[in-house]
Amino acid sequence: MALSAALRVPLPRLILLGPSASILGAASCRRAAAVPAAALRFLSASSPRSASFSSRSARPLRSRRRDRDNDGRAAAAVGAGGGGGGESDGGGLVVKERIVPVELHKEATEAYMAYAMSVLLGRALPDVRDGLKPVHRRILYAMHEMGLASRRPFRKCARVVGEVLGKFHPHGDTAVYDSLVRMAQDFSMRYPLVQGHGNFGSIDADPPAAMRYTECRLDSLAEAVFLNDLELNTVDFVPNFDNSQKEPSLLPARVPSLLLNGSSGIAVGMATNIPPHNLGELVDALSVIIQNPEATLQELLECMPGPDFPTGGTILGNQGILEAYKSGRGRIVVRGKTDIETIDLKSKREAIIIKEIPYQANKATLVEKIAELVEEKVLEGISDIRDESDRTGMRVVIELKRSADPAIVLNNLYRHTALQSSFSCNMVAILDGQPKLMGLKEILQAFLDFRCSVIERRARFKLSQALERKHIVEGIVVGLDNLDAVIKIIRETSNHAAATEALVKEFDLSEKQAEALLDITLRKLTSLERKKFVDEANTLSEEISKLNELLSSKKLIFELIQREAADLKNKFSTPRRSLIDDSVNCEVDDIDIIPNEEMLLILSEKGYVKRMNPNTFNLQNRGTIGKSVGKMRMNDSTSDFIVCQTHDHVLYFSDKGIVYSARAYKTPECTRTATGTPLIQLLSLSDGERITSIIPVSEFGEDQYLVMLTVNGYIKKVPLNAFSSIRSSGIISIQLVPGDELKWVRRCGNDDLVALASQKGKVIVNSCDKIRPLGRNTRGAGAMKLKDGDKMAAMDIIPATVHKMPGRYSSRIRDLSPPWLLFIAENGLGKRVPLNAFRQSKFNLVGLVGYKLPADCRLAAVFVAGLSLGDDGESDEQVVLVSQSGTVNRIKVKDISIQSRHARGVILMRLEHAGKIQSASLISAAAAEVAED
Repeated sequence: MALSAALRVPLPRLILLGPSASILGAASCRRAAAVPAAALRFLSASSPRSASFSSRSARPLRSRRRDRDNDGRAAAAVGAGGGGGGESDGGGLVVKERIVPVELHKEATEAYMAYAMSVLLGRALPDVRDGLKPVHRRILYAMHEMGLASRRPFRKCARVVGEVLGKFHPHGDTAVYDSLVRMAQDFSMRYPLVQGHGNFGSIDADPPAAMRYTECRLDSLAEAVFLNDLELNTVDFVPNFDNSQKEPSLLPARVPSLLLNGSSGIAVGMATNIPPHNLGELVDALSVIIQNPEATLQELLECMPGPDFPTGGTILGNQGILEAYKSGRGRIVVRGKTDIETIDLKSKREAIIIKEIPYQANKATLVEKIAELVEEKVLEGISDIRDESDRTGMRVVIELKRSADPAIVLNNLYRHTALQSSFSCNMVAILDGQPKLMGLKEILQAFLDFRCSVIERRARFKLSQALERKHIVEGIVVGLDNLDAVIKIIRETSNHAAATEALVKEFDLSEKQAEALLDITLRKLTSLERKKFVDEANTLSEEISKLNELLSSKKLIFELIQREAADLKNKFSTPRRSLIDDSVNCEVDDIDIIPNEEMLLILSEKGYVKRMNPNTFNLQNRGTIGKSVGKMRMNDSTSDFIVCQTHDHVLYFSDKGIVYSARAYKTPECTRTATGTPLIQLLSLSDGERITSIIPVSEFGEDQYLVMLTVNGYIKKVPLNAFSSIRSSGIISIQLVPGDELKWVRRCGNDDLVALASQKGKVIVNSCDKIRPLGRNTRGAGAMKLKDGDKMAAMDIIPATVHKMPGRYSSRIRDLSPPWLLFIAENGLGKRVPLNAFRQSKFNLVGLVGYKLPADCRLAAVFVAGLSLGDDGESDEQVVLVSQSGTVNRIKVKDISIQSRHARGVILMRLEHAGKIQSASLISAAAAEVAED
C-alpha cells in the first residue's frame, strides 16, 4: 500500500531504474524517454540504493488533475523537470492515462487467478460435454473445414498445423503437432480420431517424423462421433482469437468421449487423468442411466466393469475402479500380459514372454531396466533378454536359467519394473465453465444433459428448414394449379418486381413463394413434376409432425440418443483389450507357498466363518450326541458346512442375491474351540446382509452351471463362467422380489438332475436342462407350487453319471440301489429313500410326498447320497449334523436305513438339550480318523 501510494502509477507501468533491475513496457519506454533517471525512484530508507538516490538532487513525484476531455477521460500530469508537451508545474511529462491506486497483493492475486483460469479453460482441461481440449477440438474442426474426410486422400500434417495455428490456436506449432500425432497413435488412444500415414512414433517413445513428412486425415469414428451434426446449429460458434471467423465452442459428440479416450493434462494448481474405456460398454452404461436416472453405481458396473486401455494388460482388482467411479479419484493397478514357454525341451529351459505392457509404459525403457537389474543382481535367474517385437505385435523374450522358477522371476519383475504399474485416476473436467472433480455417474449425466440440448437444437433447425421448404412448395403447387393464370400475369407485367407483386396479390402468396414460382423452369411445368412437389409437401408435413412430437417428448429424445449411440456401438465397437482379474493380488501371492489341501469351512448364522482341518472331527456312530464344533457366540448357530481345497475360489452368495468371491486360504485357520472370523472382515457386506450359500470352485468350466433357489420357490440356472471375475464389492447373481431371499446355490451340468424339497416334505426331481440358462441380473422361474405356510427347504444335484431314473415310474419295481435321497428332519430323524421311488416331474407343480412329517416338524435338509461307494457296495460317505446349540455329530450314511417315501425315519441325533437340527452337510470319507483328545 505504501509502495503504490508513493509511486502513484499503475502497477503494470512500474519503472525500476538503476543497475540492478529494469522493467520497461513498450509504451512506458516511449513516455519515459525524456525523464531523468533520478526523477522516478523508490522511497525507502532501508535500501542502500535508495539512500544513494536520495542523496542526489531530484524533485519528488507529483500529480494533479487536468481538465476532462470530451470523452470523459482524465489526464494526469507528472512533474519531471523540463520538457514534455502540455502544461506542467515546473516542467514535466504529461502522461495521458488514468491513475488507479491498487494494493500489490490484490493485483497479484487477481492477475494470477485470471492466468490460472485461462490455462485451465483454454489449454489443459477437457470439457465434460464433448470430452475434448481446445487444441483437439480445433484440430478436428480445421480438418473438417479442409475436407480431410476418412475417404479423401491424405494431406500433409504441416498444412493442418498451419491451418490450426493461423485460424484457431495461437500457440506453438509443436504443441499442435504433438496433439495431432497422439490422436493418430493406436497405443495412446483407445479409438484414434486421426488416420496417420508415415512415421507417427512408437510405443518405444520413438519421436514421429517432422510434420512436413507425415500425412493425415480424419478417422471415420471421429466423423461419426463429433462432426456429423456440426452444420445443423447444434452448438454455439464463437469468434476466433483475431475475430476474423467463427469456431465451434463445442463439438456435438454422440457418446461420452471424455470416458471413451480419456484425457490427461497438467494446469496451474490442478491436473486431470482420465482412463479410456470400451465403446460398447460405455454405450451400455449410457443406456442404463437413460432408462433409470437413479441407477446405482453397482448397476453401471454391471455394464462397464472398468477402463479398457489401448495397450491391453490386466487390471488387478476393482477396488481402485470403484473408488475412481465413485469419487473421481482412485488408483488402478495394471499388469502386463505374459506367457511361460519352453524354449529347450532337452534341458527344459523356459522363457517369460511379454505380450502386452501397462498403459503409457515405455517398452524400450522397460527392457533396459530389466537388463540393468540383472547386472545389479537384483533380478536373478535371467540368462538373456531380447526384444522380438514386429508389426504383428509385441514379443519380449526373457530367457531363464535352468534352475530358475518362472513364477518367482515373474513376481520380481512385477515388483521392480514397470511391468506392473498404477494408473492414478483424477477425473477433473470443465463443467459449467468451472473445473470440477466428478465420478462416473456425474460425468454420464452431464453428457446426457448436453446431448439432449444438441438433439433439441438439431430438431429445431430441421423444423425451421422443413417449414420454410414446405411454405415454398405449397406456393409452387398453387402456381402449378393455376398455371394459365400465372403465365398470363407474367406476360402482362413489365418487370420482375411487378410480376412478383401481381402473383402475391392474385393468389395470396408470400414474396418468397412468388419468387420461387418465378424461378421455376419450363421442364418443371409437367404434370409429373407437379406430383413430385405434392409428394414433397406430404413428406415435409410428416417430417414436421415427427419433429414437433420429438421436441414435445423427453422420452423420445432419450430414445433417439440411445439409438444413435447403439448405432455407433454396432459399427465401431471392438472387444475389450484389458482384462480385469480380481483374484490376483497386487503383491506376490501367498498361493504359491500354500499347499492345496482339503479343508472345512464352517459358517455361522451371525456371519462368522472359520477354516479347520477335516481331522478335527473323528467318526462316530449313529444316535450319539456328537462333538461340539466349538464355542459359538451368544444366540449364534452354524449355518453352512462345506469341504473344499485351500486354492479354491469360494463363492459366497448372500440372501440379497449378491455374490462375493475369495480364495479359501484367505479365511484364517483356527481351532475347533475358536469362534471364527467375522465375514465383514473378508467381504464387503452391506448392513443386514447374510451369506446363505458357499460354493467352492477350482476351475470355471464353460459347460458348468449354478442353479439357484429362493425361499419363495424361484429357480434359475446361470453359467458358472459368469462368476469368474467378481469385484471385491460383489456382483448381482439373481434379482429378488420383495420379501424373498436367495437360500440355496448348487453346481450342476445339463445332464444332471436337480432335487427340490419343501419344508412340508414335498419333492420334485427334474433334469437341469429343463431350466433355461439366464443371465445374472434376472429373477428366474417358479420351481414348486407352495401351499400356504410352506417354503422351500433344500435343493441338491444328482450327477448324470450315477442316476438311472426310468422314463416311466412303476410302483411295482422295488429298487434299493444307489443313489438315494437322504432326508433329515428338524427333530433329528432321517432316512434314505431310493431315487427310483420318485419320477421326473415338471417344475412349478405341487410335487410328490418325500417325507410325511408331523404337523410341528419341518424338513431340515435333503442330500443325494451314494455317489461314493465302498467295496461292499454301500455308501462310504458321512453326514455332519449341526444343532442349534452348535453340537456336531458325524455319522456314516450306510448306518441310516433305507425306507419308503411315507416312512417316519430313524433317530440320527438325540436333541434333548440341543434344540433342533440347524444344518447338515454331506462329506466324503477321505478325512483320516483320529482319536479324540
